[in-house]
Amino acid sequence: MDAAVRAAVAVFREHGFEGTSAQMLVSAMGIGRQSLYDTFGDKWGIYLAAVKQYSQGELRTHAGMLMSRQRAVEGIRAMLDRVAGEAHHACLGVSSTVEFGCSRPDLVKAREASSAVLVHAIKEVLAKAKEEGDVSADLDLDQLTTFLIASISSIRLAARGGAGSDHVSGLVDLAMRALR
Repeated sequence: MDAAVRAAVAVFREHGFEGTSAQMLVSAMGIGRQSLYDTFGDKWGIYLAAVKQYSQGELRTHAGMLMSRQRAVEGIRAMLDRVAGEAHHACLGVSSTVEFGCSRPDLVKAREASSAVLVHAIKEVLAKAKEEGDVSADLDLDQLTTFLIASISSIRLAARGGAGSDHVSGLVDLAMRALR
């Protein structure tokens, strides 16, 4: 089941929900059309499963990068550098927001659950960076957290829209400068 959903993630990342056909999914997942419907109900069911699986993987990776360095600010940089390095690949989280906004309550609920975990992790690391003197004492942690999450999305959108690696890494540099 996990492998089939991973295959669906790859298809949805590249083509979005509307651009993905049931045939594309069954081909990528290596299952029959009836198995897809028996297991997930419909294309929307597999899409939700894919978004959830993708989000959980991204959360683990972000958290790992945030905690990967001795100084908190270096963990933030590592997370942003990783995003920039992979930003030419579509992000299913960003794509789902662009494609559906808040029009699908079940998708919003899934995104909010993931977002809450990421917000908590980033806020903790920012507080530590502030204690270590690497984040300006007068900056609000809630606003900085929102800014960093928006920066992640912006980096991904810029790269996916054709921005070169120098522009994408420049966005990381600007985000880091905003912390001071």
